Amino acid sequence: MSTSRIVDTLLDRSVMGGYTRFGYLARRGLGWPDDPAPDALRGRVALVTGGAAGLGKATAIGLAGLGASVRLLVRDTAKAEAARADIGAAVPGARVDLTRCDVSDLDDVRRAARELADATAIDVLVHNAGVLPAVRAESPQGHELTLATHVLGPLLFTELLVPVLADARVIMVSSGGMYTRSLPVADPEYHLGEYQGAVAYARSKRLQVALTPLLAGRWAGHGIDVHAMHPGWADTPGVTSSLPGFSRVLGPALRTPAQGADTVVWLAAAQPAPPSGRFWHDRRSRPEYYLPFTGHRDDELDTVWRYCAAAVGIDPG
Repeated sequence: MSTSRIVDTLLDRSVMGGYTRFGYLARRGLGWPDDPAPDALRGRVALVTGGAAGLGKATAIGLAGLGASVRLLVRDTAKAEAARADIGAAVPGARVDLTRCDVSDLDDVRRAARELADATAIDVLVHNAGVLPAVRAESPQGHELTLATHVLGPLLFTELLVPVLADARVIMVSSGGMYTRSLPVADPEYHLGEYQGAVAYARSKRLQVALTPLLAGRWAGHGIDVHAMHPGWADTPGVTSSLPGFSRVLGPALRTPAQGADTVVWLAAAQPAPPSGRFWHDRRSRPEYYLPFTGHRDDELDTVWRYCAAAVGIDPG
């Protein structure tokens, strides 16, 4: 193993060293996979959920900078108009369109998917929308909100868009926090025990990562690659509002949104295409778990998969 890979692995295992901006800068300095070509996404269409702020907006800027036409899927179109202006200022001439959708609401997901069904083929779909509720809340269909936002909505949305996703790359923006949790096999809706928003968030992100290889296999016949990644610790409005103490303590060590979004943009545009079905951080695939108790058996994965498929009304296959 090369010295750079040893250092990269040590940064990853240290967490503090790897997830901060210092880890990002160290890895870039040591050398990592090449940047995509400047026009790598020219003529391509990219759809980013939760694209009005933070990592989503940074992702949209990065994709537009490589030539993509970007569509933001957002709950608040007024807020998204400001984001569209920011993206245009960062990338003059960028084409940015808006579609309103609350990805936690499965009925709204179906409506938005119908609107997009006649659109030009979508080449990149980034599932970035996220929530970290202080108290347990439910979607209009009665699903726990982080599960609905991070797992059920993206699953249904992607499934409905398969006809326009030929040869596309689908990217799930997860979180390193998922390393602390195992699959919530017996209680995917978090009914049991005292609810903690950060725990619910991590559990749903664990589900995202665990399902990624399965979904890669499900959609491979359509030429669709599926990736999950985590951005490290980035300074975004969501982190500041949901975890103010965390933001205050780490402050200058947090990554910029662009640094957090770097691997999303790389996964969307790199050639040759990165291997599908893997979990990524800073342009390298990473283990799905480190702690033995956070691993899962095949039958446990099958159980949660069948629960999620039933919840959104699709055939688990």
